Amino acid sequence: MSILIREGAVARLPRDLHPVAWWVWAIGLAAYASFTTNPLLLLLLVGVVSVVVAARRGEQPWAKAFRLYVGLALFIVATRVLFRVLLGAVPGHVLIDLPEIPLPEWVLGIRLLGPLTREALLAGLYDGIRLGVIVICVGAANALANPKRLLRSLPPALYEIGTAVVVAVTVLPQLAESVQRVRAAQRLRAGATGRVKRLRRFLVPVLEDALERSMALAAGMDTRGYGRTAGVPVATRRVTSALMLVSLVGLCAGVYAVLDGTTPGWLAASMLVLGVAAAAIGLRLAGRRVSRTVYRPDRWRWPEVVVALSGVLVAVTGWWVARDQVPVAFPGVNVAPEVTLTAMAGVLVGLVPAVAAPVPSSSLVHEEEAVA
Repeated sequence: MSILIREGAVARLPRDLHPVAWWVWAIGLAAYASFTTNPLLLLLLVGVVSVVVAARRGEQPWAKAFRLYVGLALFIVATRVLFRVLLGAVPGHVLIDLPEIPLPEWVLGIRLLGPLTREALLAGLYDGIRLGVIVICVGAANALANPKRLLRSLPPALYEIGTAVVVAVTVLPQLAESVQRVRAAQRLRAGATGRVKRLRRFLVPVLEDALERSMALAAGMDTRGYGRTAGVPVATRRVTSALMLVSLVGLCAGVYAVLDGTTPGWLAASMLVLGVAAAAIGLRLAGRRVSRTVYRPDRWRWPEVVVALSGVLVAVTGWWVARDQVPVAFPGVNVAPEVTLTAMAGVLVGLVPAVAAPVPSSSLVHEEEAVA
């Protein structure tokens, strides 16, 4: 009993949560957003994500990029609505009677401008909000999860692919850090006051800083032997390739069998199990060609489990609402959207990490420095 109490106390100490747990949570919320176009539920998802990020965001550079993803989401919503205005042809209540631009006869089914209806505007708004919420969920994962620790947690066989993915998803956080440094430096020196000159003085240092960071990353990867493989027998490589091919065929056939209602359930389950098992064995064998070590690997404690399970529960609830409560998940554009207690409770489960996850260690250091 004392050991369990001690482990629970250690798990609650200020530390960075396992990055995989944050990504599972964020993917679960993004999955819920993909299952609905209800603006009330989508806005509730945005509120849940914002609360968790505000409560458990650290002081690292990538943690400050969340607002960039929010701005990108707003841009997506505005673009989606604009395309509906330009190309929308949904009949309904006319809000603005715009002049229609004539197009050639060979352009069938496309109309530029014309009467703007309320239904077309709401349809574009609903779709844009859904895509924007998915982007915000990804931004929350980037703001909460340490990308370097995420790369360290990947299987050895996926190390090279994972490195490329981590570099890709940390572009915006790096740009956010560069923007903050350049702005702080420009406040300390006087310069041109015109908008064009100020923009040039701002963009050039930011791009130069991003290029220097990319070159430093490439040099560091080369120094650490990125891309170099260990010697593996030819027979092992052939067995690995065969297993990966079997896993690909099994997973494709299993997913198709699950989606096809006429296929027997035992056949779909067996193909999925075969594909997953072959993929696991193939990844284990493929990991032998990557020689790398991990110093003090991250452990999964009960906060990681709770955070990950909350994301899974949110995704499952979204799938159930989309299947059994279709009017709630996909409201029409000619009626007011409605919500149910189950749909709202499924979203609010995503607030669990704001309480269950430990306080980031960087936030504690920042508070101590502020007090000092």
